[in-house]
Amino acid sequence: MKKIYFISGLGADKRIFSFLDLSYCNPVFIDWIPPAKKESLQHYALRLRQTIPENSPTIVGMSFGGMLASEMAKADPGIKAIIISSNKSSKEFPSYLRVGKYLPVYKWIPFPLMKKGHIFYSWLFGTKGKAERELLRQIVADSDPEFIKWAIESILHWESGEPTRNIIHIHGTGDILLPYRFVKADYIIKGGKHVMPLDKHEEISPLLKRLIH
Repeated sequence: MKKIYFISGLGADKRIFSFLDLSYCNPVFIDWIPPAKKESLQHYALRLRQTIPENSPTIVGMSFGGMLASEMAKADPGIKAIIISSNKSSKEFPSYLRVGKYLPVYKWIPFPLMKKGHIFYSWLFGTKGKAERELLRQIVADSDPEFIKWAIESILHWESGEPTRNIIHIHGTGDILLPYRFVKADYIIKGGKHVMPLDKHEEISPLLKRLIH
């Protein structure tokens, strides 16, 4: 079976894809590599690309992982990037998120306090079922605070080029974190929240299979 490479979202890991039916492919889940101090999102994406051995891979990126996959695709036309609940470029951010570049509130919040806000995360990311909420709670609890701080800063300072044609964008109309009205998606999931691989896995699974094959 064909290898398909998956990059998870900010602070997450391969468990974010655990509800998907990936029986039609050989999924390879990309592990995070340590970022350099003040490293840009683009530079990190190109370094992460070096961990993928194939010349023309298909890469599925969720949220922050989709931003990284987009940067990889812009640098290499041989890549097929499928991004979920993400942005193809920094221009797709709502203006109120861009404010964080100049008012870095995230730096002032103690990380242990952030980890305890699982009810807030459930609302923001859109998890509904008990199993989905518990999985999200575990992912947040296991996240690396230093990596998250770097990733947030790299996102807020992301200055991307124009999207390329080898990027396929899937987005939900119910996304609170990255609202649908600010992006230009190729495929729309009605009512889909931010963590669609969890709450809309029955729709995402066949769509991914079709796009991959």
